[in-house]
Amino acid sequence: MKKLLIPILFLLGCTTSWSQAIVCSDADRQKFEEKVQQLHPLIQDDYGQTLVAIGKTFMGTPYVAKTLEVGDKESLVVNLHGLDCTTFVENVLAFGILKEQGTRSFHDYTDALETIRYRDGALDGYGSRLHYFTDWIADNEAKGLVKDITGKIGGVIVSKPINFMSTHRDLYPLLADDANYEQVKAAENRLNSKELCVLPQEAIAKNESNIQSGDIIALATSIDGLDVTHTGIATREADGRIHLLHASTGSMEVEVSALPLADYLKKVNKNTGIIVVRPLKP
Repeated sequence: MKKLLIPILFLLGCTTSWSQAIVCSDADRQKFEEKVQQLHPLIQDDYGQTLVAIGKTFMGTPYVAKTLEVGDKESLVVNLHGLDCTTFVENVLAFGILKEQGTRSFHDYTDALETIRYRDGALDGYGSRLHYFTDWIADNEAKGLVKDITGKIGGVIVSKPINFMSTHRDLYPLLADDANYEQVKAAENRLNSKELCVLPQEAIAKNESNIQSGDIIALATSIDGLDVTHTGIATREADGRIHLLHASTGSMEVEVSALPLADYLKKVNKNTGIIVVRPLKP
């Protein structure tokens, strides 16, 4: 199906009958044009540093939850004025792909965003979105966009059933649809057939040298049924330590954590460690 660009008023929301429509306000389209202008001078030594540089252009952008929950049909949502932790990472990767490929077109950007956000790179309803971040990791690893390196830097296998969405169906309005619910259940079953590898919180400091700027950091949790509660991008700052560049629920904006990652995590409720994922140059 041909993708349609539907202008909407930012913050007013939109519903559409086209399941694969693009939802984007005029303000966000303008923000995209501004963002691609910022990409040109971001010449870095390697891809990871490039991603950090791109991520830092979002500094100060407000944290906004549930930006993808627009209408009663799944659409490709473009929102550059408000980001949650996952859409921040997705947008950094999408703009990283554009920079590496030397393109500035909105079409290429939305193609990259769809590839990153949806199973097998194709939007096919609510169930095709990679809701669990470990599912996001596995699917983007299969696409050749990232590599999970957790096991190589001291990670350990964790035995834990992933079923939070299906066991909290009432929290997700679109799971009232039985087809959506069954698709999410199928995703959970796939996750539960795979090993979950986590670098324990107490082992992060001694393995910090193995984490590079640009690596994606996913925060593992002890919450029943859930794999990850937050995500961001590693950045080695002037103190020589790895910090977290992320859309923060503390400051409610994109920031670099004041504390190094290992210390920051000690203040995160129910955190058990991290999953470390290295983006691969496209």
